[in-house]
Amino acid sequence: MISNKKTARIVGVLFLAATAAYILGNGLIESILKDPDYLIHVYPNKTKVIIGMLLELMNSAAAVGIAITLFPILKKHNETIALGYVAFRVIEAIILIVGAVSPLLLISLSQEYIEAGAPDSSYFQTIGMLAIKGKFLTFQLAMIVLGLYSLLFCYLLYQSKLIPRLISVFGIIGYVSLLTSALLQVFGYSAGMILFLPGALFEIIFPIWLIVKGFNSFTIKPDQ
Repeated sequence: MISNKKTARIVGVLFLAATAAYILGNGLIESILKDPDYLIHVYPNKTKVIIGMLLELMNSAAAVGIAITLFPILKKHNETIALGYVAFRVIEAIILIVGAVSPLLLISLSQEYIEAGAPDSSYFQTIGMLAIKGKFLTFQLAMIVLGLYSLLFCYLLYQSKLIPRLISVFGIIGYVSLLTSALLQVFGYSAGMILFLPGALFEIIFPIWLIVKGFNSFTIKPDQ
């Protein structure tokens, strides 16, 4: 029981750490990239960009850590879903890493742009917009991967009663909304933050529950 409580707390901390790392990292990067003259500002603010990138990489590492830490408990209820959850979170992390590296290209591009005298119209803007678009699309693709398999993850939580079923149902609703939001974004439509919020809220409520209450111990199957 002590081991299961520790596992729950570790998973809870990893969830919150992943969320905080991505919000902070993406916020640092976006604060520069949203400026119309971002090519002038990226290189002088390269430290901020690199810190933001490292925080996003921490999010990717935490995502994999969550699945690996949960595996011993989840496999007692459904080993196939447990293995799939690890695999899909690894895929999600790889996609996010690709997106997180894009700002490094912008640092070099910004340096060359400044040294060229910040020309009004050139290939610099084209490459810059492609890098930004690539970061945006990789994030949406990662959210599609996360949303798809997290539905099975929440189904397993619901079926096993490892946490209150109400939270599991909220997770299913949240990931359906997240998946819908990501698909709409990929096809050029935007729903703002409305569809994104339920999934984000689940990833705060769920870990807090794990840290405070842990898993329902009576539902955890003994080791075989």
